Amino acid sequence: MSAQPLVADADRPREGGPDRAIVDVAVGVLVQPNGDFLVTSRPEGKVYAGYWEFPGGKLEQGETVEQALRRELEEELGITIGPAQLWKVELVDYPHSLVRLHFCKVFAWSGTLEMREGQTSAWQSLPLQVGPVLPGTVPVLGWLAAERDFAGATY
Repeated sequence: MSAQPLVADADRPREGGPDRAIVDVAVGVLVQPNGDFLVTSRPEGKVYAGYWEFPGGKLEQGETVEQALRRELEEELGITIGPAQLWKVELVDYPHSLVRLHFCKVFAWSGTLEMREGQTSAWQSLPLQVGPVLPGTVPVLGWLAAERDFAGATY
């Protein structure tokens, strides 16, 4: 299964038709002081089960990106995050949904990671040592590589 990142502006018609609703998702790129970052696998029963991604989830009505990220990481991972820095926004056209991913860097959190949805987690550096990787995750690996002057395959 593949997804195509789109760079069209949010109001323009795109693949899947002009009436296709966009799902907004807050995504946390948790970064440790040594530069390692957290990825999690999608749990059984969800679309793309077993694929690795950065944790997060859908915005609920009236939520900001940071509020949604706080809620999702508490629900899924059992942690309370510090400030979330909006980093990048990427529109991804999956076969099942058109998703606008709001990637936020998070450098501080409290609590112990608990995989509350049956997912798996791994602290990684580049290149990733886990796979397969969710298509919406691929651009993030490139952005991290560019920031770190990392050359070579990222996954």
